[in-house]
Amino acid sequence: MVQSGKVDRPTIQNNSDNNQNQSHDDTDMDPPKPSSNQNSNNGSNDSSSNSNDSNNNEERTSKDYYFDSYAHHGIHEEMIKDEVRTRTYQMAIMQNKHLFKDKIVLDVGCGTGILSMFAASAGAKHVYAVDCSSIIDSAKKIVEINGFKDQITLIKGKVEDIELPVETVDILISEWMGYFLLYESMLDTVLYARDKWLAPNGLILPDKAILYIAAIEDAHLKHERIDFWDNVYGFDMSVIKDAALREPVVDVVDAKNVVSNAYPILKLDIKTCTKKDLAFSSRFAIKAKRNDYVHGFVSYFDCAFTHIHKPLGFSTAPHARYTHWKQTVFYMGETLTVCENETIEGEISCRPNKKNPRDLDIELYVNFQGQHSKKDGTMDFRLR
Repeated sequence: MVQSGKVDRPTIQNNSDNNQNQSHDDTDMDPPKPSSNQNSNNGSNDSSSNSNDSNNNEERTSKDYYFDSYAHHGIHEEMIKDEVRTRTYQMAIMQNKHLFKDKIVLDVGCGTGILSMFAASAGAKHVYAVDCSSIIDSAKKIVEINGFKDQITLIKGKVEDIELPVETVDILISEWMGYFLLYESMLDTVLYARDKWLAPNGLILPDKAILYIAAIEDAHLKHERIDFWDNVYGFDMSVIKDAALREPVVDVVDAKNVVSNAYPILKLDIKTCTKKDLAFSSRFAIKAKRNDYVHGFVSYFDCAFTHIHKPLGFSTAPHARYTHWKQTVFYMGETLTVCENETIEGEISCRPNKKNPRDLDIELYVNFQGQHSKKDGTMDFRLR
């Protein structure tokens, strides 16, 4: 995974009207139905040990760094400062105190505990907040400083390994979404917690998510990231180009660069979906909105809270306000010349990587038979 730096965006009030009604051209925005998806050195100077460490480092993936990364305050700062994300959760909880009053709440992946404190402030009888990262040590102090020590119990460990002092919870809250919606596979853990502890008529926040794909013109950035390897200060480094193409780019896409409508490739109802639904294949057909060139595809997601008094949500689309999730871009090796109303058909498949389920193996098939260019082929990507 390649990420860019953070981009400043103008402040816009985030509310249900601004986010639930985001346009996706021809796509259906009704609530979705269930889808059919550092090793430390021990101080030894032994050369074989150093060699093994080197090999291990080369083999490490996001699985090795996952909980370590969430132990650092910086990643939590970025998420909390994402006002679209944090304020939407705040509104969904604080504007529905009647749903939280005297309820038992489970916060999966609580981080600094901010969602747990929202729930406690909304009147929850008790909140159980779980996180495997050492950030929970700071969260315990934060909870105590803010007067919630008796109302919030923080538990350090993997959700799959811990036990709660209650048999059921009334509400499950979690901010589980990753890049391309499913990266890092935290939703697996949420579904485990749902099936083990959530009461039959319990509430999940959020409860709906839709993942989209669209075509983009991105000649400038594709040249900087991919074609750059063809000539590096006069040297041919194109052997790296293929590897660069296979790695999706997480970055902000300018809405003006989107040249087609967006097509929903995954719809999830978090109350009813299963782990099997998270490995998916979806056909798509997107239509060019103008004469232009297509250098790749962009994917983004919408998230919704539909089981509250007044449904609300947010979008991570290029036309929406900036979020820390940005968008995910899949570049092609070639460029398509498209005319207005020409259709690009294809199929996208996503599976957790067999070696590290927190990574995603993504296969993208594209079939385009246009007036000026044609393509019929498959590209393989790994989001890690």
